Amino acid sequence: MFSDEPRPWPAPNGRWLVRFSWENLLFMHWPVQIDALRERIPEPLEIDTYDGEAWIGVVPFEMNRIRSAYLPPIPGLAAFPELNVRTYVTFQGKPGVWFFSLDAPNRLAVRGARAVFHLPYFDAAMSCTIGSNHVAYSCSRIHRNAPAADFQGRYAQAGPRMEVLPGSIDEWLTFRYCLYAIDSKKRLCRGEIHHAPWQLYPAEAEVIVDTMVTSLGIRLPDIPPMLHFSKTIDAVSWKVTKIT
Repeated sequence: MFSDEPRPWPAPNGRWLVRFSWENLLFMHWPVQIDALRERIPEPLEIDTYDGEAWIGVVPFEMNRIRSAYLPPIPGLAAFPELNVRTYVTFQGKPGVWFFSLDAPNRLAVRGARAVFHLPYFDAAMSCTIGSNHVAYSCSRIHRNAPAADFQGRYAQAGPRMEVLPGSIDEWLTFRYCLYAIDSKKRLCRGEIHHAPWQLYPAEAEVIVDTMVTSLGIRLPDIPPMLHFSKTIDAVSWKVTKIT
C-alpha cells in the first residue's frame, strides 16, 4: 500500500486488519516531567524523550473511510470523530505510542477497539463541524464508571505546509509506526501501523475547555502547547500481537 521508505523498520508481511483515514487532525503537545508519567506506563516500556523531556498530546480528529480487510464497509461504523490522549514510549528499539484514553461517539466501535486492540476507548458525546476556515470540536466523556473528561475548542491551519526535518521535534512527535497496549491478561502487546509521511502544517487553536489530561491526574505546564495540523492521511493497522 505504501512505500517502506519512511519507516524505521519494515512493515509486517501479513494482510492489514483495518484501513482508515485520519482527517482534520490537530496535534497539541506539552513537555512533561518523566516522573509524572512513569507510574502510569507499565514496565518494561521505556518512556521516550526528546532532549531529555517526555511529551503528552491531546489529538482531536475525524476517522473516515473505515473498513475491515475482511468485511465490506459497515453502515454507521465508517466515520466518526475521535480524540486521544497519548505519550511516547519505546521497547526493543521500536518507538511507539502509548494511549491514556481514546474517546469516540460510536458504542460499537468503542467496544470493538477495546476487544481487538486492547486500547482504553471510552464512550463520548462528540461533534466535529468543519467551517470555512476552522474546525469546531467538542468531546464530553459519558462512559460508565470512567473519569469525566471534556474538550471544547476550535482550530485551523495557520500557514503553508511545513518542511519536517529528520531528527526534528516535529518528526519525533508525529512519525510513529506502532502502538503499545496491555491485554486483559496484563501482557504487553504491540500493534503495527503504516501510512505515508505526514503532511504537517502550522496550526492555531482556541481551547475553551480541556480536562482530558487533568482527568488523569497529570498537571500540564503553564505554557502554550506545540501545535500541528494535518488535513488527511490514509493508514492501515495490523492485528495486535503479544510481545511479552
